[in-house]
Amino acid sequence: MRQYDVPGISVAVIHDGKIVWARGWGVRDLTSCKPVTPNTAFQAASISKVVTAVTALRLVEQGRIKLDQNINEVLRSWQVPKDAKLAPNGITLRELLSHTAGLGVHGFGGYQPGSPLPTPVQILDGVSPANTPPVRSILPVGGQFEYSGGGYVVTQVALSDVGRTAFADLGRREVLLPLGMTRSAFTMPPSPAILANAAFGSAQGKPMPSNYQVYPELAPAGLWTTATDLARLLIDLQASAAGKRGHRLSPAMTRLMMTPVKDNWGLGVAVYPEGAPRFMHDGVNAGYESFMVSYIGKGDGIVALTNGGDGRRLMGEVIRAIATDYGWSDVAAPATEEKTLSLAELSKAAGHFEGGGLKVDLEARSEGLFARLVGGNMAERLIALSPTRFRSEGLGVTVEFAPDFSSCTMIEGAPPMKMVRSAGPRSAS
Repeated sequence: MRQYDVPGISVAVIHDGKIVWARGWGVRDLTSCKPVTPNTAFQAASISKVVTAVTALRLVEQGRIKLDQNINEVLRSWQVPKDAKLAPNGITLRELLSHTAGLGVHGFGGYQPGSPLPTPVQILDGVSPANTPPVRSILPVGGQFEYSGGGYVVTQVALSDVGRTAFADLGRREVLLPLGMTRSAFTMPPSPAILANAAFGSAQGKPMPSNYQVYPELAPAGLWTTATDLARLLIDLQASAAGKRGHRLSPAMTRLMMTPVKDNWGLGVAVYPEGAPRFMHDGVNAGYESFMVSYIGKGDGIVALTNGGDGRRLMGEVIRAIATDYGWSDVAAPATEEKTLSLAELSKAAGHFEGGGLKVDLEARSEGLFARLVGGNMAERLIALSPTRFRSEGLGVTVEFAPDFSSCTMIEGAPPMKMVRSAGPRSAS
């Protein structure tokens, strides 16, 4: 935690369909230094989308909205602008939940507490005080996976219109309260009850000036929650996926939720394609990082939440250690010897790759394959596990290249994001 500048981390572990342990390490904030406990609330960031998806699918099963109807048919307070070229037949809830609607605005930066907050409609239209562009079609609908937090704001407005109630109340009624997620709420700014045991964000080893950012984009980024509460959600989804009834979703709907629509993304969750089926999501808000992964066919999983620094790397190490202890080789692959590849073999993987909001340059050198995020300062040497599989030790991410090296997919340690080779400019070595 000192190495990665992470003040606090909360972890919950699921085994055989039960929470077998939950624990906090470190401090909730760098001022009071109060300890993190299993009941400490963190910003879930993009894991909010999982709760949003379950809420949406609840309304689908109640017959209040359809997965494949034009979302404009149920929107009352706003309409998705028509685009005859990119979305001639409109956009559906299925496409919004699976990030295949072709909409822009990847994510959100948040707002200072006490500052004017935009309404959801102002966010969608990019109108002040919103600090993000309008949510509009940028790619052909249904043609590709393109992660869009903006699409989830559309979902937020649609569900609120259909449910005729505030989105936060809808999420609480349909998911949070029935599952006993009593320390969770779509509340921005946070309520006094949440603040009583909340982790505050930090950056570069210092407290955030405002302790946290406010995200009125509730559906994609606005959930406060605990690791234990999220574990309850995962257990409910696991049981439903196993065919048990009496859960938030029917077994058939849960299986649909966890069926890939495009590039290993289902309805609100990413689905790992290899080994024992798993679903996951991660999240990044200012001062917070989160990660959860869960098996579909058995009751095992992990949730981890952090409040600053390089939480991603810390969570990766913690999750791999726990998975190794429990023998979950699909989550943490056993150690393997690095392969020695020729420069010619490495050169097949070299090039510029884009996908999921990331742009990465891969360069083959005599000492190995090096990866650098476009705009980043450092290139990281990747460990070769096979001629087509490489691992980033720093990020704990393993990628697998297609046989023709036209694309690569993250298969461990991150959402199974697909990145496609493109003709983008190579950055300088």
